[in-house]
Amino acid sequence: MNSLKLTTALTLAALVSGTAMAQSNAQAVKTSAVEKCFGVAHAGQNDCKAGAGTTCAGTSHKDYQGNAWKNVPAGTCTSIKTPHGHGSLAPIES
Repeated sequence: MNSLKLTTALTLAALVSGTAMAQSNAQAVKTSAVEKCFGVAHAGQNDCKAGAGTTCAGTSHKDYQGNAWKNVPAGTCTSIKTPHGHGSLAPIES
């Protein structure tokens, strides 16, 4: 009987611990800062409006389109290298 109680207690502790870790990870993801980074999205993979003639996510027409943006971790945009230069915090003129 003691073995069953011990197994049950350990299982319950593992479940509670796993649930707590999942909740704290979800909060970290929700609160992590992002910024719009222009000129880094591939065709059809932008996060939202990509200038005139587009409506929202997935509507950019070409890779690294200057007026199409992706959300990236804050502080990383201008360090992202593309074949056309680096990412930009403002739309890039074509």
